[in-house]
Amino acid sequence: MLRTTAAVCFAMLPLVAPVRAQDVPGIEICTVEKTMERRTSCLQSNVDFLQKTITKLNVDHQQKIDAANRQIDALKVTVVGLQKTLGDLQAAQAKLVEDVKKKQDAPPAKDK
Repeated sequence: MLRTTAAVCFAMLPLVAPVRAQDVPGIEICTVEKTMERRTSCLQSNVDFLQKTITKLNVDHQQKIDAANRQIDALKVTVVGLQKTLGDLQAAQAKLVEDVKKKQDAPPAKDK
């Protein structure tokens, strides 16, 4: 069983694409560079990375702020609508109370 598994693994080995190293952008330690040109280039790379990161974060946060402002505006409209509905309900309740009082104060109708 072990030999079969090993044989299958070795047979599939050529199908696997070679993995290449990538330069992942990020902060580099520039003090290890010996020449001034390489150190300057390293520092400039760090500055570029930080500027791109700050720009990306600013855009992301501005989008979040804009979305929050849109939500706040929608909630304000909802509150105004609810306040109007509450005012209408309070007016209807006051009218109902007046009607009930008028009926109580009115003399009872005489039966013939």
